[in-house]
Amino acid sequence: MVLIRTALALIFATTLNIATAIHCAQADDWKPLWPTAAPFATGESESDIPALLAFPAAADKANGCGVVVCPGGGYGGLAMDHEGHQIAAWLNERGISAWILRYRLGSKGYHHPVQKGDVLRAIRTVRSQATEVNIDPGRIGVWGFSAGGHLASTAATHFDSGNPDDDDAVERFSSRPDFAVLCYPVITMEEQFTHKGSRRNLFGPDRYDDPELIELLSNERQVTASTPPTFIFHTTEDQAVPVENAIRFFTALRANGVNKSELHIYQNGRHGVGLAQSDSILKSWPDRLNDWLNANSFTGRKPQ
Repeated sequence: MVLIRTALALIFATTLNIATAIHCAQADDWKPLWPTAAPFATGESESDIPALLAFPAAADKANGCGVVVCPGGGYGGLAMDHEGHQIAAWLNERGISAWILRYRLGSKGYHHPVQKGDVLRAIRTVRSQATEVNIDPGRIGVWGFSAGGHLASTAATHFDSGNPDDDDAVERFSSRPDFAVLCYPVITMEEQFTHKGSRRNLFGPDRYDDPELIELLSNERQVTASTPPTFIFHTTEDQAVPVENAIRFFTALRANGVNKSELHIYQNGRHGVGLAQSDSILKSWPDRLNDWLNANSFTGRKPQ
């Protein structure tokens, strides 16, 4: 028994060391979104430099789909593990390449429109590299959690087709995601149902009650027929971000004919569960996402 325990301990330690080494190697691979200082940058530290961390799917699994991942954190931090690295691993297992987005934060003095500019630039960047990284430029999605879900919904409603005359080649590409995945997302900025911390960090303290910003960034009000198909996951029990956020966005999708969308609301589950693999009920929600991705051919596969 002692030998077995010792062997297991060695295996665990080796696995941990390998994972740590991989993580450290990847930590040096963040690629800035702009070749020089980003728009509105106020310094040169990591928090001033929006960037992407690439996780390409293995060549023998890759299906040509790519996703920009937006971790949550109330626009004041970034939940890089369970809403970033774990998501990239889940996508890679299914042959989907992933890019984690490090966007700028209100806690570091950055407010709207900085975050919108970061996520749209990220989508353009991935699309501009499609041939190089072997993905389909028409199958690029955005996936966000909590405040990152608000950012993903911003990309899904505030995109543009690019500027073909721009000197910056990346800016010539469309910033429209081909699909969106929103998990327990902040959607509305209306006082009754918004996440007040996210709104404060996004707007800035001087514009917290700005009615124009409330209208503009209540993304349920910005949905059109051009909004991409969207998968939404939330729980009724969520005490941080009310489920009405998800319901409002899905209702707007339906009203605008974005019919290849799904809303999955579970009864129980706290805010910020990520993939929820330790919960016997909630752990099924990523399977529903997998079904939806396949059903709509975003993975290049149809379900059997």
